[in-house]
Amino acid sequence: MARYKYIDTQPKLIPVDLTAQLLPGTFEHALHHLLDHAIDLTPFDARYRNDLTGAPAYPPAMLLRVVLFAYARGIVSSRAIAQACQDHVTFIALSGDSRPHFTTIAHFISTLGDQIAPIFAAVLAVCDRQGLIGREMFAIDGVKLPSNASKQRSGSRADFERQATKMERAAEQMLARHRAEDARDGEPSLSTKDQARQGRLVRDAAELRTWLAQHPHDRRGAKGAVRKSNRTDNESRRWRPARVSSKGIPAWPRSMRRTRSSWTHRPMAWAPSKNCC
Repeated sequence: MARYKYIDTQPKLIPVDLTAQLLPGTFEHALHHLLDHAIDLTPFDARYRNDLTGAPAYPPAMLLRVVLFAYARGIVSSRAIAQACQDHVTFIALSGDSRPHFTTIAHFISTLGDQIAPIFAAVLAVCDRQGLIGREMFAIDGVKLPSNASKQRSGSRADFERQATKMERAAEQMLARHRAEDARDGEPSLSTKDQARQGRLVRDAAELRTWLAQHPHDRRGAKGAVRKSNRTDNESRRWRPARVSSKGIPAWPRSMRRTRSSWTHRPMAWAPSKNCC
């Protein structure tokens, strides 16, 4: 019987270089760099009056990093974000192990939503052009990011303004969903959400295996070529609308069209008179 090494996943106390957890070429690395070095966050300074007295405040760049990275992971509540800053190493690296309280995050989002949305839109636009936003990211109900901007490098100024507007609209939707989740009485824990996701994965895998067992062979076309199957309705066919000519007249299929020579040699059935029309 084969023997394997034991993989220990129990909690451990190990030294961690937080900066090394943000690998270059990842969304979290770009997020950290943009909010720390590329985007101007000085307008947030006017919000604080603690230069001489009062406790130091959490840096806005840190709060923006953890909130936007949470959105990328489908987390849209302040309690869940605060918990992630204590349990997940990437969140710990982005927050510098500062562990902000959930009330701090909620107050930051509820009072500065108008200022936060354009910053999030700018970060998303840059990361999208770099190809750092995958399909599994920002899986938030009611939020739809625009198409990959890296494929739209050319265009007019109006085109680029529309892309920026779409990004800002998506950021505003994420912030609105965050505020709505904070207003709810109860919030499922990350472990509960993880169990629900695992249940969906098991269910989807079982449905796929059942479909494969019921359909052991590929669909074949008239010429024997393999055709794509539809797991919902395998007997469905793609509907093709009737083609219409530029004059609004339905176009004849190619097999029924006459060649130009056949029409030219055919005698006309009538000839217009001089007084016609």
